[in-house]
Amino acid sequence: MRNRSRTLAALATAGALTLTLTACSSDDDGGSETPADGDWSGETLTVMHFEGQDSAMGIAWDRAIEIFEEETGASVDLQLTAFEDLRTSAEQLFDSGDAPDVAEYNKGNATAGQLAAIGVLENLDDAYEEYGWGDKLADSVATTAQYNEDGIMGSGSYYGVPNYGEFTFLYYNEDMFAEYGLEVPTSIEEVEAAAQTFADAGVTPFAESVQEYPLGQLWYQLALSQGGRDFVNAYQLYTEPVDWQGPEISYATETIAEWVDNGFISSEVTGMTAEDAGLEFINGDVPMFYSGSWWYGRFLTEVSDFEMGITNWPSTDLTPGSGGNMWVVPVESEQPELARMFIDITMRPEIQALLGDSGGLPVAADPADITDENAQALIELFNEVNERDGLSFYPDWPTPNFYGDLNGVLQGLVNGDFTAEEAQAELESYYEDHVADLRD
Repeated sequence: MRNRSRTLAALATAGALTLTLTACSSDDDGGSETPADGDWSGETLTVMHFEGQDSAMGIAWDRAIEIFEEETGASVDLQLTAFEDLRTSAEQLFDSGDAPDVAEYNKGNATAGQLAAIGVLENLDDAYEEYGWGDKLADSVATTAQYNEDGIMGSGSYYGVPNYGEFTFLYYNEDMFAEYGLEVPTSIEEVEAAAQTFADAGVTPFAESVQEYPLGQLWYQLALSQGGRDFVNAYQLYTEPVDWQGPEISYATETIAEWVDNGFISSEVTGMTAEDAGLEFINGDVPMFYSGSWWYGRFLTEVSDFEMGITNWPSTDLTPGSGGNMWVVPVESEQPELARMFIDITMRPEIQALLGDSGGLPVAADPADITDENAQALIELFNEVNERDGLSFYPDWPTPNFYGDLNGVLQGLVNGDFTAEEAQAELESYYEDHVADLRD
């Protein structure tokens, strides 16, 4: 019987990778040795994550725990925490006697990268080779699992296994589009034409928030539509200086300013949260919302007065998104071998299908394995992005404080306090203060 220490359930949308469990022998440096008969009876694996019990990830991980206990004879001590609590406590927790054996943790330079650089996370290179995890990861997903000695993602050793996917796309109100005689946009010109039609009719086209992430992600998507992988690598991986007055960022910033002037985006978004924007879409007040896959399950449940459609942002090969949060093994794990075995179970096809049918987003799944048609639609959309290796991370990743910096500058842009050129100069200053010393 596993002991469930539930402190707080958080984050409802999830997915996983598709892998097959293989046998492994212990080569850890401090954990229990693999029993000769493969029976781990009497051993306990402490698993920590921050998924809600009824979320896709929570459902899938509970089933993985059942399989793990059945096959190993070991028991699981499941500890649930909050995303933000773990983000702030992980450095000390993972390097202490209270460390879990395996935990879900946030990816990126400022989180997993930082802990990898200071030696708080186990290097998983040998586990990747043993289980073949790397063969299942698209390059843009693997980027978030690898960190160099400075904690910068994209190269070096593996310190985690991304356990679901996430990306941003356009949600739209099919009924409102039909009412105004509009088709699903297949180009940026059609997006703007549809927005103009709604604005002319007194309807604000886009639900948005600049207090939180939505407008920043739209800004980044617009920049990505004008750039290629070199731009992403420069911006995210510091491979070369970013031109903050160049065509990618200038297009994004100028377009946001124009869309505010044209009434496509309300100036009131400066006081709105992501929840406010989501509710505007749910309530049918606006026809379009550009945001992430984490809203999908909720919209399916709460949108009741209209038909909802989803489509990838047009006129682009690159899309904000990444592999999701990762399984990591803290350096103080007492059961690193069992931790790896558990991670691998979570990647089995059986868990993949359960996760997908529960509303999650598998990183590498065949839609034919998923029985729910809404889940199939989301996975097919995600696979379109993966097939072009389009996942391009998120705009706030480059520095620990860039989330607040970007939101603050975009608030100034929407308010008219900054011109596009001035906004870009402000962002460049914040960015370079952190990145200049890290760039190759």
